[in-house]
Amino acid sequence: MANPWAGEVAVVIDGQSHRCKLTLGALAELEAVLGVGSLVELVRRFESSAFSGADVMAVVVAGLRGGGWNGTSADLMTAEIECGPVGAAKAAALLLARAFATPE
Repeated sequence: MANPWAGEVAVVIDGQSHRCKLTLGALAELEAVLGVGSLVELVRRFESSAFSGADVMAVVVAGLRGGGWNGTSADLMTAEIECGPVGAAKAAALLLARAFATPE
């Protein structure tokens, strides 16, 4: 089970729950993969609903890797994420929010 106080989010992939967390290493990997100048830029994309599928995939993969998963984005290309693209986008937004704030 994911612990929101630790910045964790649960993502169900192919019926199996995975703990995701944007650790410092995962955040650095995310910046490099997306080529963003800062994470604030990425957060703004999500806040304004201007994010892309690549943004969502990169955040979910970074979160999974921060949670201990050893896969790559290629591994998710044919996987089924619970609630589809909308569920993945919600998980990505929640990961970013929890990386920089504690739950209320």
